[in-house]
Amino acid sequence: MKSIIFTEKAPAPIGPYSQAVQTGNMLFISGQIPIDPETNELISGSIRDEAEQVMQNLGALLLKAGFSFENVVKTTIFLSEMNHFGDVNEVYGSYFKSDYPARETVAVLGLPKNVNIEISLIAVKA
Repeated sequence: MKSIIFTEKAPAPIGPYSQAVQTGNMLFISGQIPIDPETNELISGSIRDEAEQVMQNLGALLLKAGFSFENVVKTTIFLSEMNHFGDVNEVYGSYFKSDYPARETVAVLGLPKNVNIEISLIAVKA
């Protein structure tokens, strides 16, 4: 059985998908982009600002489902350019203290709304 997770503290979906889906002790969060959920506007500024907003959006969904960043086992980071990797990695790393999740980071030709970053994740409760 699956449960759809929704919070107004993360951007509303811009297509036919859910913000997150929980099944049993597993949570799957759809790719988050740097949209401020209060204004529904894209964050403008540095890649660090964009990465921070994405991580806040992910955190809001984790919290809504009763999870935390400590429960994250897998992430996927999509970047518009690989030269953003260092800055994104620093912001991303500040959300994890130890027992880091598995991850891949890829540069792609394009992302929704022409953003520079999108991150999805999977979390598990023991």
